[in-house]
Amino acid sequence: MAYESTSDQNLTPHASSKLVLPEAPSSESGPVKVWNEPVTMLTYEPAAPDRNPLFLEKRVYQGSSGRVYPLPVIDYVATEPGPKAWEAVHLENEYLRLMVMPEIGGRIHVGLDKRTGYDFFYRQNVIKPALVGLAGPWISGGVEFNWPQHHRPATFMPVEVSMERASDGSVTVWCSDHDPMSHLKGMHGICLRPGSAVVEVKVRLYNRTQDTQTFLCWANVATRVHEKYQSFFPEDVRFVADHAKRAVTEYPLSQGTYYGVNYRQRALEGVPPEEMPPCFVPDGSYPANDLGWYANIPVPTSYMIVGSQGDFFGGYDHARKAGTVAVANHHVAPGKKQWTWGNHEFGYAWDRSLTTDDGPYVELMSGVYTDNQPDFSFLAPGETKIFSQFWYPIGEIGVPNLANVDGALRVERDPEAITLHVQLTAAKENCTVIARTAEREIGRWSGDLTPEMTWSGRFEHSGSLQGLEVSVISGDVTLLRYAPGETVPVRAPEVATEPALPQDVGSMDELFLTGLHLEQYRHPTRNPEAYWLEAIRRDAGDSRCNHMLGRWHLRRGEFEKAEQYLRTAIARLTRRNPNPYDGEPHYNLGLTLRYQQRTAEAYDAFYKSTWNAAWRGPGYHRLAEIDCARGEWPKALDHLNRSLSADADNLTARGLKAVVLKRLGRSEEAQRLLDETQALDPLDVFGRFLKHREIPNNPQMQLDLGFDLARAGLFEEALQALPADSPSTMVRYVGADVQRLMGRVSESTEAYRRASEGDPNYLFPDRLEELVVLEKALVNNPKDARAAYALGNLLYDRRRHREAIARWEQSVAVEPDFSVAWRNLGIAYFNILSDSCKALEAFERARKCAPADARLLYELDQLRKRTGVPLEDRAKSLLKEHDLVDRRDDLSVELASLHNSLGKPEEALRLLRQRQFQPWEGGEGLVLSEYVRANVLLAKDALPAEPQKFLKLLHAASSPPRNLSEAKHLLMNLSMIHYWYGVVYAAIGKIEKARESWSRAARHTGDFQQMQVQPVSEMTYWSAMALRQLGQEQEATGLFRKIETYASALEHQTPNIDYFATSLPAMLLFEVDLKERQTITARFLKAQAAFGLGERQRSMELLEQVQTMDRSHSGAIDMRKLVTGESCTVR
Repeated sequence: MAYESTSDQNLTPHASSKLVLPEAPSSESGPVKVWNEPVTMLTYEPAAPDRNPLFLEKRVYQGSSGRVYPLPVIDYVATEPGPKAWEAVHLENEYLRLMVMPEIGGRIHVGLDKRTGYDFFYRQNVIKPALVGLAGPWISGGVEFNWPQHHRPATFMPVEVSMERASDGSVTVWCSDHDPMSHLKGMHGICLRPGSAVVEVKVRLYNRTQDTQTFLCWANVATRVHEKYQSFFPEDVRFVADHAKRAVTEYPLSQGTYYGVNYRQRALEGVPPEEMPPCFVPDGSYPANDLGWYANIPVPTSYMIVGSQGDFFGGYDHARKAGTVAVANHHVAPGKKQWTWGNHEFGYAWDRSLTTDDGPYVELMSGVYTDNQPDFSFLAPGETKIFSQFWYPIGEIGVPNLANVDGALRVERDPEAITLHVQLTAAKENCTVIARTAEREIGRWSGDLTPEMTWSGRFEHSGSLQGLEVSVISGDVTLLRYAPGETVPVRAPEVATEPALPQDVGSMDELFLTGLHLEQYRHPTRNPEAYWLEAIRRDAGDSRCNHMLGRWHLRRGEFEKAEQYLRTAIARLTRRNPNPYDGEPHYNLGLTLRYQQRTAEAYDAFYKSTWNAAWRGPGYHRLAEIDCARGEWPKALDHLNRSLSADADNLTARGLKAVVLKRLGRSEEAQRLLDETQALDPLDVFGRFLKHREIPNNPQMQLDLGFDLARAGLFEEALQALPADSPSTMVRYVGADVQRLMGRVSESTEAYRRASEGDPNYLFPDRLEELVVLEKALVNNPKDARAAYALGNLLYDRRRHREAIARWEQSVAVEPDFSVAWRNLGIAYFNILSDSCKALEAFERARKCAPADARLLYELDQLRKRTGVPLEDRAKSLLKEHDLVDRRDDLSVELASLHNSLGKPEEALRLLRQRQFQPWEGGEGLVLSEYVRANVLLAKDALPAEPQKFLKLLHAASSPPRNLSEAKHLLMNLSMIHYWYGVVYAAIGKIEKARESWSRAARHTGDFQQMQVQPVSEMTYWSAMALRQLGQEQEATGLFRKIETYASALEHQTPNIDYFATSLPAMLLFEVDLKERQTITARFLKAQAAFGLGERQRSMELLEQVQTMDRSHSGAIDMRKLVTGESCTVR
């Protein structure tokens, strides 16, 4: 993609890739048309998911846990596109045209303003996924609906669709799925109305599980941007916050440093020449520190609004004179966020990874029940949250001062007058626009307003806007009212701080709340239970922390431990008062007992929980399930009525009530209830099954339905929902267990046998019900390798690691040729047992079982790297498997690194230039660093004989080829390259250019690594060397001393993982010894400092220590050659 430094290129996408929208069929003649018709688009197809489960226990993703199990991961996307027909649902009224893509998460792919031809949502003309999603593929553009975490786990998965026509002529396209990780049900309905230029999205978020869960909900609206694109927010906004509120800056004019960019300095002195964007150059009409303008932000940046009382925000394209407005009730939808990849080379590389001709975008995200990422809210069992969000396009009105669902208003002023601009979203007759102050009416206009027009009127007024009030009225209804003097600026939010470690927390209250926060926000690296355990160490009977620990063990499937903690909590709660304030401990005790098949005790606990209003809904629902299983239908009906009086939208309870009514002979009432439920949610799997015996195609939804039915003892119905011939092995096991519960011994034995012979691929169970089923399967047949393997997966995901190891060992003892179980054991032996020998043996066994599995080769090589296998041996092993290496980016990068370390940078470059790489978001830089390294290694050997070759190689290092799909981050320290530029320029007599290069090298001392700014890095050495070349020996020595001091402090610090990290790619697969890693970094920096200070022998000793701890440390390998004067290449 070649960008132009003008907004003109943003007006029309390249015609060759333009998505052509089909015309509505003749059968659609109403004011709002809806129809299904596929569209063919150039598509870069994702590969099949990997069959090896990924247990990414410390992965950081969007500031919270990046745990991906039970989802399989896709880590490769085709590099060449082909045409593909995608299912599409089209919606159209007189003003707007929408296209929804059910196969890609139900996203809105096209939002077209028919009046102007403006795509008010970014239109992707190709489907080009990049590795951004939680489980891999993700596309930009349109509107993505993200819940219960960001990005949505099912963002590239299909949803179910239903089209609904209402009596008012409106049409809603409902898209629904069960989240594959939490099993919550989410549904969004995209609605157009006759005569309205507004898109409404109606959302229903339903917790169909038995447990309280957490969620966030963000709608990601993408819009096309350039140097004349401006985002806007309510006028009370004065500050914005980063992820987790770890940083705050002023808005719109940042007065400090944000994401490492000194915006205050840019405003005062201008953008430094070396930081000027190559494309979309600001034209000088807006300040350089205004974060509202895309072109001003050079690096990947998020900012979120905190505390605004406004209900709107959006973006405006000043070149097209068109924009997008988002509206939602700020009381439940406080989230307003902008994200950009940044207007510089790093961002452009990501733009190229996500599209061909369509250019950059920003995301204008609307958050409901959340104002940050991460920021999770609670959803109780059976609870449904219902809300709407709205978007509409605007035209020549410009950036509005106020907007709502009725329209937008802008006040433009000059010294003598104000000009009002109004655009409504629906036609209104007899409108009046009034401008007044407290003293007088400034002006008035009356007439009709329509969505096709932007009304403008000029009224004389030379006073302040603070006393102004502007109203747009239609009949007796005030559509818009703007009074800037009433705006109360939002105060600066507090910057979030890292909580103290458990032993350092002062109060019991803080211990409880800190643990709750970590659990609620799904913190990836800090464990909540440590805080609760510290609390009960201080007070063994603490009710809140015992309850939390009981719930924590319950979620791990450790039912006996959970019961102990829960009974301790209840004992304290009822010591003086038999009727506690909170019913949740009793409810969770009921769950724990029911999982242990102690139904009578569970019944008592559930009943006690209903004494509290908050737990009446869930508690009576659980009681009714037991009543049904006992055949006590009148009692079940009474309990369901009580449950539904607490939460009438509980779909599963409504469905169960219909079953009970039918069993009581009240079939007409049952049918009415099912009809009413379908009106509430046309895609409710339970209601559809009861009404039509419709079985979902998705095996995970079959399991959800089957467990719902089985809990209520509806075993015959459960068997219908769980096809005996299902391709899902887990569905077969659950069917077998239902047969067991029915007392059908021969049938269950046969069903267990069929399950044990099922496909082991993607057998990733994660529900507690599945844990119970698999344990029963192994009681039935201890030699069932499938059940043992699957149970091991579930246990390992629950961090019951040693039990998982035992199950996997049980599996391979019966089925020794199953690679995935051996591979899982290899990971566990290393990470849990710290036994590298057994780990290597297990991986070797896995490789023999599946020699064509490229991931296994990568993981084995990483293990060999961690265990100190010689580089020559690792390289030889990878070169033998060149076909597998060619299939994976990570293997190719690893082999390139080995080539560089073994003195073969030409081979590294050959390998790096021959494939199209695809980086994961957050893991950028690996390919680029080896490419730069190879060029610099070759360049060093070119001096002094071949300075022009040296120069050419440095140019190559500075300008990475497009196939790497990476570019340097603006804050990346390039002092090494600038230093060597200075050396070569001096060698050819260009002294001024040499000094200029060394000066640039000397200006950078910190660095951007691990997606954050670092005060000192291995590149700081080259800054000091540049100072020396400039004759500033005192400054150079001072900087070398600074490196040494920093390294000494680092070596003696207690190692910790950055609490606010947004990405930790080094901790994805094998456990990292934090202390050892910190020591390695510190001693390498000391080695650099020692060499810079003339202590060559000490430098060598330190490098030897580094390489003893990490044989593959590329910095130490290259530095050693510099210290010894060895050649960087082997001929």
